[in-house]
Amino acid sequence: MGSRKRIRAEKLKEQKKTLYVAKLRNNPTSPRKTRYTADLIRGLDVGKALAILQYGHREAAPKMHKLLRSAIANWQNKNEGVRMEDARLYVKEIFVDGGAQLKRLRPAPQGRGYRIRKRSNHITLILGTRDASSTENKKRSNRAKAQVQENVEKSESENK
Repeated sequence: MGSRKRIRAEKLKEQKKTLYVAKLRNNPTSPRKTRYTADLIRGLDVGKALAILQYGHREAAPKMHKLLRSAIANWQNKNEGVRMEDARLYVKEIFVDGGAQLKRLRPAPQGRGYRIRKRSNHITLILGTRDASSTENKKRSNRAKAQVQENVEKSESENK
């Protein structure tokens, strides 16, 4: 293996150590219906996401609740001795991809057949930790954006 490939592989390996992933494959619900529930919890803290999924009324909510608990367990396996509250876990990424389709025929008038597609999906959930440094960086960038906005407003008022 070349040195550049090895260095890149080591970087990816280091990044994977900080990712906590859980996957649900061949979930027998259409991806579109499942994405509604996924959109609800994207970017939220783990506690809030668990509460939303626990009391969600959609069919995908209990399955995603179990998947989120699995991702939390994966985090605990990699970080023994660290409290979940101290880590400030959140749903970093969640996406729903289409899975296999079962194709069936339903009898229709005049000897025809209507095709029925029973869809399934794959859900991938990735947890991240909110570090104090990342929140400080966000605050700094928000301050910088506010200053730029003020400068733009001042220049517009001077031009008038």
